[in-house]
Amino acid sequence: MITLNHYLVLAAVLFCIGLYGVLTARGALKIIICVELILNAINLNLAAFSVFVAPNEAVGASFVVFLIVMAAAEIGLALALIILLNRKSNISAVDSIRRLKG
Repeated sequence: MITLNHYLVLAAVLFCIGLYGVLTARGALKIIICVELILNAINLNLAAFSVFVAPNEAVGASFVVFLIVMAAAEIGLALALIILLNRKSNISAVDSIRRLKG
């Protein structure tokens, strides 16, 4: 039988993979994908707690829907910025964005 602990361990593994990817990735697209992994880990936690702690209330499910909408908006905006930077300056790495400040 799958318990709440199984979901929490899976979410922790997803979160750690996403955090490691954010801290080590050099490409902007890889960082965005890893942020999405982190947000999915949070969604998994919210959905698991919603089902196991308060199954009759839809509070956790409403937070999950809100986070999915927020993640979709974040990925759309981030991809638009990456495409714009790549077209204008041919920049693909996050480290080279610093030279645009000056």
